[in-house]
Formats: sequence, C-alpha cells, structure tokens
Amino acid sequence: MAVNTVIAFDLYGTLLSTESIAKELATHFGQEKAASLAGLWRRYQLEYTWRLNSMNQYQPFSDITRNSLDHALADFDLSLDDKSTSQLMKAYDSLSTFPDVSPALKAIADETGITAVVFSNGTNSMVTNSVQSSPDLGPHASVFKEIVTVEQVKCFKPDPRVYHHLAEKMGKGKTKEEMGQMWLVSGNPFDVVGARAVGMQAAWVDRGGAGWTDGLVWGETGRPTAVVKGLGEVVEAVKKYCKCSTYLRAYRSK
Repeated sequence: MAVNTVIAFDLYGTLLSTESIAKELATHFGQEKAASLAGLWRRYQLEYTWRLNSMNQYQPFSDITRNSLDHALADFDLSLDDKSTSQLMKAYDSLSTFPDVSPALKAIADETGITAVVFSNGTNSMVTNSVQSSPDLGPHASVFKEIVTVEQVKCFKPDPRVYHHLAEKMGKGKTKEEMGQMWLVSGNPFDVVGARAVGMQAAWVDRGGAGWTDGLVWGETGRPTAVVKGLGEVVEAVKKYCKCSTYLRAYRSK
C-alpha cells in the first residue's frame, strides 16, 4: 500500500443511515408515512446544498437540515411544533450506522499506512457530535485521525474547493501524485464524481447491488476507482489498486 494513504469516509449515507431517522419520525406520523418522509427530507437536504452551490451562497448544514425537514413536512401537509422539531434535530446527531460499519472500522484500526478521516457536508458541531456521541459510531471515534467539514470553505460537495480543502488539511494535494494517494469512500454518486474530478481515488459503496449508473462521467477518470458492496471491502480494494499502480510504475520505468 502507498505510504500514508488517506481514506476519507463520507458521513451521511455512507457511515450513517439517513433513513434511520424514520424511527423518530414514526413516533409522530406512523411507520409507513415516516419512511417516505425520511426519504423526501434527505432529497431536499441534498437539493438545497446543490442550489446554494449554484448561487454561490452558503448556509450551515444544520440550517439546511432543519429547513429541508419543514419543506418535506409541507409536501405531506404535516407539521411539528418547535419542541418536536428540536428533538428530531437532536436525533439527527445519533443516526444509526449501516451494519457493515462497525466490523470495517475495527479492521481499519489494525491497518498500518492508512490515515482514516471523516469528510462531511455537516457543520463541525453536527459531525463531531455524531462521531463522538453516537451510540453506534462513538465506540470507533478513535479510528478517525481528523474530522474535516466544509464549514471553513463555505460550499458543499461536489464543489472542487471542498476536496482541495480536504487535501490541504491532510498535507496532500500539492502534486497530482499526492492527490491520487487520497481516497474518498462514499455511498453518494455525486460525491464520488466530485472526488474523481480533482484527481482523488474513490470507492463507491454499492450496498444495494444496483451497479454504477450515474451518467455524469467522462471516461474512466469520471467513474469510481473501485465499487464495493460494503465497507468491509474498502481496504482490500485500496491495496489492490496500490499494488497495480506500483507494478505499472515499475513497468513503465523499464
């Protein structure tokens, strides 16, 4: 494996299941409606970040999350009082992890040559609370050597500035080779495409097994470096890529 390979894990939709907030929503609206509401909430949450990027504007992800909840509730002709909304926002800091997260992070803790970090659209406060206080993720907080958010650069994925910000925070990105030593791990295709656009490697987590269908790509450089079915496959995918890259460099130098 390459020396000091940085593996940056996306938080929402990769480590934490945004669908798990449906459990809290169900206490207000019932299970069937809660699942649909959770999906719409996430859709508007992401849509708001892209719209803000397009307008060159910024709002904290905590505000976006709350406002997108109000939007989703309005679409269902539903409402919540301020206390219930605040409780839901607090619950967002304790989303459940996907089943493959815990064993994968335990394995990564034993790996040498890897620097694992969390890289998120969330605010510093939201992400720190989730990583350190979440019942599921908290026990693995020490695996992550850094928490990197977009709050400082005030834009969202997949804007190139956020990936360069990550590289700077990790002491990488000064050269094309250094940028290529960084890996994004994400279950969000738009995030994968954004990382690949700036020269990072990216592993797309295809838990549903549907295969890569995102059409906004440009040859192999726009596609994921690796497609994995779960986080447990990430380390081996990175090792395999590094081994192949080392072989190619040696071959070309002959």
